Amino acid sequence: MIIAISGLHGVGKSTIGRMLADHFNLEYYSTGQTFRDLAEEMDMTLEEFTDFVEEHPEIDRKLDKKVKEKAQNGNILVDSQLSGFLLEDLADYKILLASDLETRVSRMAERDDTSYNEKLKETLSREKSERDRFKELYEIDLGNKENVQEVYDIILPIDDMTIEEVFNKLVALINS
Repeated sequence: MIIAISGLHGVGKSTIGRMLADHFNLEYYSTGQTFRDLAEEMDMTLEEFTDFVEEHPEIDRKLDKKVKEKAQNGNILVDSQLSGFLLEDLADYKILLASDLETRVSRMAERDDTSYNEKLKETLSREKSERDRFKELYEIDLGNKENVQEVYDIILPIDDMTIEEVFNKLVALINS
């Protein structure tokens, strides 16, 4: 089984992704974590590394190649903003978690023990950079709802759901 789970920053895709990977006994792979690890290795903040990646598109291409290679082996859940697009023909389930900006920023500010305004500024900057990069590199427009709806099998708005409710709903949908 191959599951692609996507969503914007702070939507909970890593938390839910790990839970689903454990439940279905799948390897878990996160491009977001890989991105954060690379930033740390280069002694950069996420914002600095995001700016760096804008000038070095080979980093995105390398990460995406790794995603596809890992998925070829099967038995994996891939947590990535573009996993549904990258694994469109490989994934058995392409899941998009959706949540409003305020909810996502609040979650990240609490998780990272930082102010809401600081996290909002960082998130808006990162997401604009990513939208621009994805459009330029892959001709993927994450703002195009029709395109997104064509790619994902399951689009789940989660603002009014607990983590357990999201997990249970997805398990039920995958098992049905």
